Amino acid sequence: MRKLNKLSPQPVWDYFEDICQVPRPSKKEEQIIQFLLEFAEKHNLDAKTDEAGNVLISKPATSGKEKVKRVILQSHIDMVCEKNSDTEHDFEKDPIKAYVDGEWVTAEGTTLGADCGIGMAAAMAVLTAKDFEHGPIESLFTVDEETGLTGAFALQPGFLSGSILLNLDSEDEGELFIGCAGGVDTVATFNYQPEASPAGMFAVKLSVTGLLGGHSGDDIHKGRGNANKILNRFIWGATQKYGARLASFDGGNLRNAIAREAFAVILVPSDKKEQLTADFNVFRSTVQNELAITEPKLKLELESTEAAPTVMDNETQQKFLQALYACPHGVLGMSFRMPGMVETSTNLASVKFKEGNQIEVTTSQRSDLNSGKEDAAAMVKAVFELGGAKIRHSDGYPGWTPNPESEIMDITRTAYSKLFKQEPIVRSIHAGLECGLFLDKYPSMDMISFGPTIRGAHSPDEKLEIETVTKFWDLLVEVLIKIPEEK
Repeated sequence: MRKLNKLSPQPVWDYFEDICQVPRPSKKEEQIIQFLLEFAEKHNLDAKTDEAGNVLISKPATSGKEKVKRVILQSHIDMVCEKNSDTEHDFEKDPIKAYVDGEWVTAEGTTLGADCGIGMAAAMAVLTAKDFEHGPIESLFTVDEETGLTGAFALQPGFLSGSILLNLDSEDEGELFIGCAGGVDTVATFNYQPEASPAGMFAVKLSVTGLLGGHSGDDIHKGRGNANKILNRFIWGATQKYGARLASFDGGNLRNAIAREAFAVILVPSDKKEQLTADFNVFRSTVQNELAITEPKLKLELESTEAAPTVMDNETQQKFLQALYACPHGVLGMSFRMPGMVETSTNLASVKFKEGNQIEVTTSQRSDLNSGKEDAAAMVKAVFELGGAKIRHSDGYPGWTPNPESEIMDITRTAYSKLFKQEPIVRSIHAGLECGLFLDKYPSMDMISFGPTIRGAHSPDEKLEIETVTKFWDLLVEVLIKIPEEK
């Protein structure tokens, strides 16, 4: 049963609801690729894929517009798969349950996938539209943007023929993006020796939930709590005061999401149970007071649990907890080139116990400056190497340097002012976009990014503002109408 069919513009919402029915986790996009190819066949549109799985669907110009510059509409087809701990959902099989909540569209207990499903839907609506004139159009749907920019990295020269690219993967209506940060991941791996749990110990499960989380680029400056940092803060103190032993730690999930939840099991001497509980109550009040403005739903809980058979060896435990405590998280520097913008940041994304007696800590660093990105990654590397961890870095991705002479920027800004009688904000974004990688393959391409308003991206609180989808669509159509002819 459709729940979005009364929203306008109807074609965009219809396609978005269709997309919500198709599983599309990062690196497992086979079903959504097939969906796009069947869509192209149904509407007699040319389509092709490359070795990475990127899909390109082409639509010819309307009559009389054949000499207009070819435009590429670009969006990614994968989505961040996050759910609340009490939600049962298989992202490889189950549809996203989208519904209207007042002025927003959101999902039941999971990420909505508006990032970048609404961009896909808008591109599909353009590909089937018959009510406005435009030049030749290519719609590029890239794979695995969220976990590695795999599709953008794999894109080959010659696959695209357009000279203008509209990236439909932004999340703030009224803002036009002409640059973005570059990024790199730093992953630390600790090897530990499991030891039999000491006698006379009492086991407790600790949990941090209710945090907003969010996008590690867009939301990193908003003062939100990081579940890994909060949980580790208490555990480290318990080891110092009571000689607590760590049995497990599971926090966060995705490299580009701020950790919303974290869980651990620790053991303390049985005669210290009441003191530990009292300390935890004080700690809970302290952290809730610290984050009262930005995290009003924060929950910290302690409960008795079955004793774990093993714990981490004490030497590794201390180095691991100290490294987590010392590891920076959040904004490292603000930009003086674009005042009010984050220049460099780092995200302590996830902590996972792995098979083979290993603990994997995933972090990500972003910066408008390549040197800033490298410096932040080196800082995190140094912290974890001091703790005895082995470090590996991802290949990283380049930033997108703003072009003040951009023709498409002028066209889009003028179109926005004409439609909405106000000036848009033109700026760079701290999140990573695929545009920097496109420039590596197509150095002369003129690009801009815009979209509707999305809040809570990369978390189950993700929501899409209905009114802004209409403005997003109207702007997209107006820009396509105003694209000039080739000179």
